[in-house]
Amino acid sequence: MSEIHASTHQHPEDGGWLRPAVFGAMDGLVSNFALIMGVFGGSAAIASDTTPVILAGFAGLAAGAFSMAAGEYTSVASQAEFIDAQINIERREIRDHNVIEQAELADRFEALGIDTATARKAAQSIHSDPETALQVHSLTEFGVRPGGNPSPMVAAVASFVSFAAGALVPLLPLLFGVTIVWPTVYVSLAALFACGAVVTRITSRPWWFGGLRQLVLGAAAAALTYGIGSLVGYGLG
Repeated sequence: MSEIHASTHQHPEDGGWLRPAVFGAMDGLVSNFALIMGVFGGSAAIASDTTPVILAGFAGLAAGAFSMAAGEYTSVASQAEFIDAQINIERREIRDHNVIEQAELADRFEALGIDTATARKAAQSIHSDPETALQVHSLTEFGVRPGGNPSPMVAAVASFVSFAAGALVPLLPLLFGVTIVWPTVYVSLAALFACGAVVTRITSRPWWFGGLRQLVLGAAAAALTYGIGSLVGYGLG
């Protein structure tokens, strides 16, 4: 890679932790904020005792974090196993039908705008080494590199930690002895905006758009859950 290319054209590499960490934090914050608001809405004696809310919040934190970690591990592991299966099929095809696979690769190069002679020469050169051929076929057909699958364990740990961190935010005012709902609302809305703004660092959206979008969605989820909690609490009261 040239010095100019290295300094001006870089893509983020996260080792498989960034996506589950981002979604874990968002999910933890929104789900526990909504859960706490639902318990607030449905508890008649909340002003004198926030123990039920704190208990529900920690239960939501633990259950959600373990669920997210298990789901992320299974998802990433299953995806990696599927990709490995496809790569093994491609490896057999290159071994047993090398001429056909070479012609397919040349056709793929031509479809990208490379002239026929150059495409065929490039495909022939690539197929002179079976492992190189496997690398190129995997990248051009599946968009993956053999052995480059993200780690299920890394994804699971990132999801667990980030979900727990996000879910802890709505609980903080209650842990400091607050007995009214508004501090939880303010802290959670601020965290929602901050999370949405931070995510735009790896997207093309402006920070204020990402922040407002996450704030509105999280606030809507919490408001609806509070309303449902109030109705259920009124019906049981």
